Amino acid sequence: MVEDLKNLPHFKDVDQKVLESLILSNQIIKRSYNKGITVHEQYSECYGMDIVLSGNLIAYSLASNGSETIVFKFCEGSIIGANLLFGEQNRYPMNIYCTAGCTLFHISKIAVSKLLKEYSFVMSFVKSLSLNSQGMNKKIAMYTQKSLRENLMDYLVALSAVQKSKTIILPISKKQLADHFGVQRPSLFRELKRMKDEGLIEIDNRNITIHD
Repeated sequence: MVEDLKNLPHFKDVDQKVLESLILSNQIIKRSYNKGITVHEQYSECYGMDIVLSGNLIAYSLASNGSETIVFKFCEGSIIGANLLFGEQNRYPMNIYCTAGCTLFHISKIAVSKLLKEYSFVMSFVKSLSLNSQGMNKKIAMYTQKSLRENLMDYLVALSAVQKSKTIILPISKKQLADHFGVQRPSLFRELKRMKDEGLIEIDNRNITIHD
């Protein structure tokens, strides 16, 4: 287990004896989850932080009308809950859900307090808080400053740059795309149809061609 921790950049330079002590006292535990499991429910209290050893998770909120909004995605090395652990409002604002089989390290608040005495861990912890803040700011800008069409075009242009083609293949379903933008599927479909009718794009299932 110490070896698994040491393979993560957060613990690479942490004293091995510190890690062994925290493991023996059950302040750091390793747990595996199947796809489809909710690791933390929305509004449940945060007692520690998690680091993803393997697998993929999402943080999503569920609106009263049943629509889902995916706010964060987590993969190997991601830290979950660091921004909540020492705050007065320490409840998960979103559900944390496994989109694939996952293995997580659950690290207690006591363990985090001890690890924060290790300089290398402090830098990793601060970086995680910064990334969380940047991700939240990006989502806020998406929901409050831009229209759905603008967000869609930004997304498609970014995919076009990554795939190096004007015809891109959506890596996710249209339902997942709607969840990503925090809108209902009919709203997404209507906007895509308008963009197609106006000659901005062509749509063939998951293939979308962007016109200049």
